[in-house]
Amino acid sequence: MVAHLLRLKLTLLRNSLKRSTMQIVGLIIAGIYGLGMLGLVLVGLAALGAADAQTIGTVAVLAGSAVILGWLVIPVVASGLDMTLDPTRFTTYAIPMKSLLVGLALSGFIGIPGAVTLLAAMGTAASWWRHPVAGVVALMCGALAALTCIVASRAITAASTSLASSRRFKDVSGIVLLVPLMLLGPIIGSVSAGISDLSAYLPSLANTLSWTPLGAVWAVPAEVAQGAYGAAGLKFLIALATIAALAWIWKVCLAKALVTPAFAGGSQRGAGKMGFFTWFPQTPTGAVAARCLTYWIRDPRYSAGLIIAPLLPLLLVFAGSQAGGLGSMGTVLGYGGAFAAFMIAWSISSDISYDNTAFALHLATGISGRADRSGRVVAAAVLALPLGLLFSMVGAVVSGNWAAFPATLGLVFVATGAGLGLASIFSARFIMNVPLPGESPMKSKPGNNFSSVLVQLAGFGGAGLLCVPVAVLVVIAAVSGQPMFGWLALVAGVVFGAGYVALGIRWGAREYNQRGPELLLAVSVDR
Repeated sequence: MVAHLLRLKLTLLRNSLKRSTMQIVGLIIAGIYGLGMLGLVLVGLAALGAADAQTIGTVAVLAGSAVILGWLVIPVVASGLDMTLDPTRFTTYAIPMKSLLVGLALSGFIGIPGAVTLLAAMGTAASWWRHPVAGVVALMCGALAALTCIVASRAITAASTSLASSRRFKDVSGIVLLVPLMLLGPIIGSVSAGISDLSAYLPSLANTLSWTPLGAVWAVPAEVAQGAYGAAGLKFLIALATIAALAWIWKVCLAKALVTPAFAGGSQRGAGKMGFFTWFPQTPTGAVAARCLTYWIRDPRYSAGLIIAPLLPLLLVFAGSQAGGLGSMGTVLGYGGAFAAFMIAWSISSDISYDNTAFALHLATGISGRADRSGRVVAAAVLALPLGLLFSMVGAVVSGNWAAFPATLGLVFVATGAGLGLASIFSARFIMNVPLPGESPMKSKPGNNFSSVLVQLAGFGGAGLLCVPVAVLVVIAAVSGQPMFGWLALVAGVVFGAGYVALGIRWGAREYNQRGPELLLAVSVDR
C-alpha cells in the first residue's frame, strides 16, 4: 500500500505537468533554483568543516531550527495550498492507518522542497569531514531531521483541518502571518542592532535551542565530535520523542478527519442592507464599482493587497532610515505613498482572472466594456487615492516640510492614474492563473510564475515611464527648493493621471468588447 501511494503521487505529479508547457517550465526553473541553493549549502557546509566543533554545531543548530520552524509555519501561512495527496480524498477507502501515515510521510519527499530538505539535512555530514564518527551520526540525524520536517508539516495541517476548512480562518491566518514575514528584515535588523555582541549571543542561543525539539536533532553530531556522549544521547532521545509526539498528533487528527470530515458550510444570513450598492448610482458602472469594492473588503485575494500595499512603504522607510538616518524618514514616507497607491491601482490588472466563471454575469447582462472598465477603476481609486494622500500628509508632518506636499501629492495622482490605466488594458488582454475563489491568496500554481513575472515587469516598467514627466518636476522641486515646481508637479500629476485613466479605459474597453468570449473561456479552464 505504501508503494501504491508513492506511485500515485508520482502519477499525479506527472499528469499535472501535461496540462501546459508553462507548468513544465516552472518546474524546471524551480528545480534549477533548488539545485543551485542546494549546491551553495553543500559548499558552505564543506567550508564550515574547517572550523572547530562548537562553531559547526552552533551554525547547524541555528540553521536547522529555522528549517524545522519553517516547515511548521508554511502550512499555516499557505493554508489554501493544494495537497497532491489530500488525506480527505481517502475517506471512502479502507486504508490501514499505519500504511497511510508511512505513505503520506514518504510522499513528502517527492517534490522539490522535500527533496532539497532531505539532501541538505543529510549534507550536514560534509561539515564533519574532520570528525568521521560525527559525520556518520550527522547522516543519520539529517535523515531523521528531514523526516521530522515532513511529519511536523503533516501534523500541523491535520491538526488545523477543522479550522482550516473555515474560510474565515484561512483568510485571517494567512494575512496576519504575512505581516511579520514582510517585516522580517526590519525585525532582524532591529534585534541585531540591540544585541551588542553576536559572537557571544549566538552560541548561547544555539545551546538553548539544542535542548528543544527544534534543535536537538541537529546538535547530536556536535556533542559526539566533542566527546560528550551523554549529552548526545539525551538530545537524540529528545529528537526521537519529538517525531514520535508529532506522529501521534498526526495520527489522532488524521483519524478524526477521515471519520468526520470537516464541514465548511456557513450559517444562513438574513436580508440586510445593500452595502456598497447604496453608495453608487444605479447604473452599470455603479453596479460594477459596488461589486468590486465588496470584493476588495470581503475576498481575501483582494484584502491581502490592502495590507501589503501600506507595508511596502514602511519597508522603504526602514531602508531609508538605515541609509540616510532618521531625518529622511518623513521624505521617504511621503514619496512611498505613491508606490502604495500604485500597488492597489495595479491590483485590478488581475480582476477578470479573479472573477473566474462569475465573469459570465458581465457578458450575460450585456455590460459594455466602458462600464466594466470604469467601474473597476472607480472601486480601486476609492481605496488607492486616500491611502496615497494619507502617506503624503504623514510624511509632511514627520519631515516638517509642507512645501514638498504638493509634489508628493502630484506623484500619487500620476502613479495611481498610470496604474489604473495600464491595469484596465492588461486585465482585458492577459489572463493569469490566479488562486480560485475561496482559495488562499498565498496559493501559487506550478508554471504560473514565469508568465506572471513578465506581465508584472511590463506593467511596472510601463508605469515608471508614464510617471517620468511628473517625476522630473518633483526632482526639480526638491533640488531647487522652489515651491512653484511642486505645484506644477501637482497640476501635471492630476492632468497626466486623468489622461492615463481615460486612455486606459478606452483602450481596455475595446479589448473587452472584442475578446469577451475569449476571456470567459480562459478564466473557465481551471475550475
